[in-house]
Formats: sequence, structure tokens, C-alpha cells
Amino acid sequence: MRTALFVALVACSSSSKTSAPAPAEPDTSPLSEAHFKAMHAEPTQGPANTRGQTIDLAGSKAYLSLPEGQGPFPGIVVIHEWWGLNKNIEHWSDRLAGAGYAALAVDLYGGVVATTREDALKAVKSVDEAKAAAVISAAIDFLAKDPRIAAKKRAVIGWCFGGGWSLKTALAHPELDGAIIYYGELETDPAKLAKIKARVLGVFANNDKGIPPAEVNKFEAALKQAKVPAEIHRYDADHAFANPSNPKYDEKSAGDAWRHVLAFLDTLKQ
Repeated sequence: MRTALFVALVACSSSSKTSAPAPAEPDTSPLSEAHFKAMHAEPTQGPANTRGQTIDLAGSKAYLSLPEGQGPFPGIVVIHEWWGLNKNIEHWSDRLAGAGYAALAVDLYGGVVATTREDALKAVKSVDEAKAAAVISAAIDFLAKDPRIAAKKRAVIGWCFGGGWSLKTALAHPELDGAIIYYGELETDPAKLAKIKARVLGVFANNDKGIPPAEVNKFEAALKQAKVPAEIHRYDADHAFANPSNPKYDEKSAGDAWRHVLAFLDTLKQ
């Protein structure tokens, strides 16, 4: 991935009088944005509030979160931000499992979890792209072959660094049914994008200096020219607005984007 990109990416009354309706109660259902935000609060006691398990995958560790009940389940490969496979990504995997997908979060950093921008940049620069691609390929294969999952429908999702890899994965794996790209590095050559057989969902921030609206415009136009079925959603927000543990988190925009993700995933199950 281009280093410069990641440097640039450096939250009833008894009266007969008519009154205004009471404000709607916040949606705190398990699939709501409010619930997802709450998942990021550190537990006051006991272990972290995650539901998945760590597994071995192609010589690396991965986080697997399964829906309730018995499979088969549709599967989704989850690719982390430039911070690495941290609790935010585990929470995302659990959230996707709650939506009915077997979610497998890969680790492209070999166990490194960055907590500073300097460490994140160092981790990004150390990625061996061939090894990373092999780990993702193993994850796609795992979702189809693991008897608990036996996925007949498979997709990929990623944010930032992982958003770019989500697009790369769709380009390299025509067997995928869907690719979700949250503000990741883009390809704007229609000839290259024509390799994609998956449906594409893109989520972008209008205030993103690393992936500005003009670049998103080119991407959207190139997808259309390449005849790749896609939908693109843009928000007046900053890069990383969908991560509740990030200062740039925008709950309203993130919630709307998540509703589009749920609708998109539902179409893949059909």
C-alpha cells in the first residue's frame, strides 16, 4: 500500500392539548449503532466483551465469530484497519455474526497491534503483500470448507488499510459474492475493475484527505464503465468515522452506513 496514503490519514399526557410527539427512543437492539458503540466500552470487570474465538489460519492467528444456531452460514472475511486485528475488529466480527454471517477476521500484521500512528505506519510498511494475499485466500477457503460454516455465499469487508485490501481481494477472487469497502485505497482503471464478479458496496467520507471525493468519483465512474454492480455512499464525515474507538467517530453517519451494509448483505443471501 502507498505509504503517503496512510500518512494523509494521520466519534402520555391526560391534557386535551395537542403536543409535539416525544422523541423516539434510541435503538439499542443488538444490530443497532448504539449497541455497537456500547460494545467498545471497556468492561468494568471480567474479560473483554467479545464472543468469538481465536483460530490458526495459514500460519497466523485469526478471529472467528459464528452466528447462533447451526450452519451452513454465509461467510465474510474481515480485514482490519491499519491498527491491526484489535478489539474494534473483533467487535465488528461479532456484529456481523449477529447479522447472520460467519465472520473471520484475518491478521495481516503477524500479531502486531498498533496503538500509535507511528507504530501503525511501521506495521503497514512491513506487510508482505504475497503473504497477506495468501492469508486472505486461506480465509475465503476456510469459510467454504469448515463444516460449522460451509458457506455458499462469501464476501469481504475492510476499513482503511483493510478497505483497500477488500477491493484487492474482490479483484483477485471472482468467486466472491460481495465486497464492502470502507474508505480504502481505490483502483480507478475500468479494465482492471472488470475482473470483479462480486457486488460492491463503497462507504466514503467527504472530508477524507487520503481518499478525497474526486477519487471516489473516478472509482464510481470506472465501476459503472466496467459494468460492476455497485452502490456508493458518501458522508459529510472524516476518515475512520465508523470506528467508535476513533476520535473521528460519527455515530449518525456510521449508523446510516451500517443500515446500508445490512441491506447489502441481505441481497447476497438471496
